[in-house]
Amino acid sequence: MGGPFLELVDVGKSYGTVTALRGVGLAVRAAEVTCVLGDNGAGKSTLINIISGRHAHDTGQYSVDGEQVRFSSPREALDRGIATVYQDLAVVPLMPVWRNFFLGSEPVTGVWPFRRLDVATMRETTVAELKKMGITLPDVDQPIGSLSGGQRQCVAIARAVYFGARVLVLDEPTAALGVKQSGVVLSYIAAARDAGLGVVFVTHNPRQAFLAGDHFVVLHHGEVELDVSREGLSLDDLAHHMAGGSELDALERELERGRDPAGLTGTSGEGQAGMRRIPGAPE
Repeated sequence: MGGPFLELVDVGKSYGTVTALRGVGLAVRAAEVTCVLGDNGAGKSTLINIISGRHAHDTGQYSVDGEQVRFSSPREALDRGIATVYQDLAVVPLMPVWRNFFLGSEPVTGVWPFRRLDVATMRETTVAELKKMGITLPDVDQPIGSLSGGQRQCVAIARAVYFGARVLVLDEPTAALGVKQSGVVLSYIAAARDAGLGVVFVTHNPRQAFLAGDHFVVLHHGEVELDVSREGLSLDDLAHHMAGGSELDALERELERGRDPAGLTGTSGEGQAGMRRIPGAPE
């Protein structure tokens, strides 16, 4: 396996006195799905903002193709092949599918002052690129807002692939979807991986992550709780670390002590049932 296309080493980010990330590492390789998991406030959004170029990291190293970078805008990240698909998808619901596919990067035809949008090319390209991803729509002229949530996510993925993405960052793509539509999105994540892209799948759902992922990074309070490949990892282990890992173990021990503060339970082998009854005491 080759070296990572994108790599973060000891990355930290603070907002004023609040430390959002501390010593975070992440490596994204081609044809691999890296799942980033964490509860609310774990630092997932901050990590996405750094990868996508929305915010610059404060400490550590961010490298693309082995070259250290510090992006000042998402456009700079996109120019290096890093595309981010956010939960709101950045689409215009009332515009047709083909128009949203090229939103912000529309091809034109003709010469000035008679230049105009190359509508035919945009329609044909949209249909062809969606088919490459296994997406078949009855009509690309329909408003994208009329598609299901899963279909809109898939159009956004196909758009990112067409415009040269080498790393695809997906921000909670299944958060607002039902089981069936989530399955559709997961299948297209697999299709993007099979096409050779490195995929960063950000989610809070360990079951979905385990279905799609090759490598797993769990964040907890802005730090890496777990960083492991799929081999040797079970869904229960992933869910355990997602829920807090060592903190959860400590809480469990504390609760057990709270139930039996004196350590009396089970001392006779039968718990309270084995204790002698004081003569004359009520039953």
